[in-house]
Amino acid sequence: MTNKTNSTSNILTVEQVNNMFIYVGEKVIESKPLLTDIDCAIGDGDHGIGMEVGFKNALEKLEANNYDKINDIFAEIGKAMIGNMGGASGVLFGTLFLSGVKGQEKIEQLDVATLSAIFQNSLLGVQARGKAEVGDKTMIDALSPAVNALREANENKLGLVASLRNASEAAKRGVEDTKVLVAKFGRAKSLGERVIGHQDAGATTISIIFESMQNYVEELEKKGELLNV
Repeated sequence: MTNKTNSTSNILTVEQVNNMFIYVGEKVIESKPLLTDIDCAIGDGDHGIGMEVGFKNALEKLEANNYDKINDIFAEIGKAMIGNMGGASGVLFGTLFLSGVKGQEKIEQLDVATLSAIFQNSLLGVQARGKAEVGDKTMIDALSPAVNALREANENKLGLVASLRNASEAAKRGVEDTKVLVAKFGRAKSLGERVIGHQDAGATTISIIFESMQNYVEELEKKGELLNV
């Protein structure tokens, strides 16, 4: 159900977006044991390790630089993942961030419309790279619903808090949906119906990213630091 509260138009500054993704990275790194357990059940068991390596390298960059546009924050994360993670996950999660801002003009503030556009581009980029669709038991099963929720939130003129809450909830439902799916990619594909009952690790990471973004923006709102326009 679409959350129609918090209809105020909000923005994040470049610095806030940078700090948000530092927070996101920390939460993904903290989730390494969970992601490892999930991936050990039906995958190669290295997803948690890969995400930790990718985000640790990204955080080193984000903490050391003073960016003047949001494009560079997304690109920095994407390059860190592709350059340090290795394997399909590195390419796909790197593409998630890089394709979101590819070809975009300078972005100096983040509102719901811009956030929605970025992740729509991210979804298209990841699908073009990995060829997966909803129902294939991959990260797309969480990413696509989250992107749809952001688009609907933008159409309904929701604020950032409500928009990210809706996207986070949609991603979580997507993760739950992966439990009943048979995988069409990776090691899990060879296990056939034995993967039923297990959630996908990549989809879980997408859910953690959106939930962390939601929590960060909610905290800004509580502190009175979320800018209204």
